[in-house]
Amino acid sequence: MALLTELPIQRLQFYLTAPYPCSYLPDRQARSQVATPAALIDTPVFSELAHLGFRRSGHYVYRPRCDNCAACHPVRLAIDGFVPRRSQRRCRKHNADLKCVLRPLEFDERHYQLYRRYQAARHKGGGMDMDDREQYRAFLLTSGVDSGLAEFSLAGEVVMVSLFDRLLDGLSAVYAFYDPDLAARSLGVYNVLTLVDLARGMGLPYVYLGYWIKESAKMAYKSDYRPLEIFRYGIWKPFIDTEPA
Repeated sequence: MALLTELPIQRLQFYLTAPYPCSYLPDRQARSQVATPAALIDTPVFSELAHLGFRRSGHYVYRPRCDNCAACHPVRLAIDGFVPRRSQRRCRKHNADLKCVLRPLEFDERHYQLYRRYQAARHKGGGMDMDDREQYRAFLLTSGVDSGLAEFSLAGEVVMVSLFDRLLDGLSAVYAFYDPDLAARSLGVYNVLTLVDLARGMGLPYVYLGYWIKESAKMAYKSDYRPLEIFRYGIWKPFIDTEPA
């Protein structure tokens, strides 16, 4: 991978957002460091930013920079050493009847309706359950990097959609939504397993899983995937079970 200094990173500017309520830990305030302008952040540049713990939401490229908290830690799964756990093997077998097709970032009414159902069931009252089509496009279908959708269907019906970015050294899991009536299938787990298969097929060494937060149940699950690497104090290192928050 190219070094950061060889890229137009020197032309980027970084700013801190104002404090806002944390989405993961109650009663805490969060801040983000944001990279701009978005027009300069292509796949090579974003690959280096991801290597430094940045994530992407639409054209918004950010990493946590909270005043009194450092609970968010970027993690990535090393593909070569990955051996699925028993529960993950069961999940793969249980979902073997799903068909996965890769799609470009294009609007599909079926995807949007599934997104609305997912948000209404999983995040009712959080604001995203009211997203209209333009907000959906801005969140999931707007990207300045190499991105794609994995569409999962069962008996001809779309049951999950996963947005991912193709980095120079891996795939980055951005967002996934699925049929809330199929929660027993552990589709979120199956999505990660599918990204592992896709990355391996592309010859990429990592799947970037976003932020691990020890105190947040909905983020701590990422430690179930091994060998995991964690970004702490400016370096990637092996994740251990005794990692501090």
